[in-house]
Amino acid sequence: MIPLRAWDCVPRMGLQLLFGDAKRSTRATFPEPRNFRMAALRDFRRVYAHVANVFYDRGVAKEDTKEISSLSVEPCPGEYIIITVFEIQKTEAAAFINREPEFRYILVVPEDLDGKPFAHPAVICARYSDEEFFHVRCQGDKDIYFKHFGRLNIFKIWRDDVLPCRVYLRHCVLAARNLNEEAYNNFLDHTFLADRKTTIREYLANAGSGVMEEEPSESVRGRYDG
Repeated sequence: MIPLRAWDCVPRMGLQLLFGDAKRSTRATFPEPRNFRMAALRDFRRVYAHVANVFYDRGVAKEDTKEISSLSVEPCPGEYIIITVFEIQKTEAAAFINREPEFRYILVVPEDLDGKPFAHPAVICARYSDEEFFHVRCQGDKDIYFKHFGRLNIFKIWRDDVLPCRVYLRHCVLAARNLNEEAYNNFLDHTFLADRKTTIREYLANAGSGVMEEEPSESVRGRYDG
């Protein structure tokens, strides 16, 4: 059982992924998410360093090129990311955690885009570690790990040598662009590959050229359309 203590400090607010079409993706878990808006979070950066089992299940992971990673955030002093925020009932928190069990759930205090801190903290899913996931979330049980990742021959979740899943990266970029120009530029310049050096803007201009021209496959059409 994953503890829900972080939610005890939050009236009913959850902080959802920092890029995409939060309403569309969130409703898969939360039937009635409320009060979507943009905000900012200081001293965190976005990084594509998380191997997502869902990409394998949906047939969009490219193991041969290591284009298999999803997005998470991690502390980074001096960084500044624009995010989207929504509210849920605390009774829905367990569904959130069960959907994304390999993340670390921590309290943060976002700001509105004018720099005013929120009155209450929010919960964000951040980078975890393989050791903590196995010993805490899987309780050291190999069968639980197998259910989530081992069945896909994934034996390391958090990696520094992977690249973004192409169709998912395209989705994130389009979703950020659909928010507004400020969010779009923030995503390009404050989101990094797993090397923590290469921004998404740099990646799309070089090795990742062609990503934005690809159409999503049937398995993810309507879900990863931006």
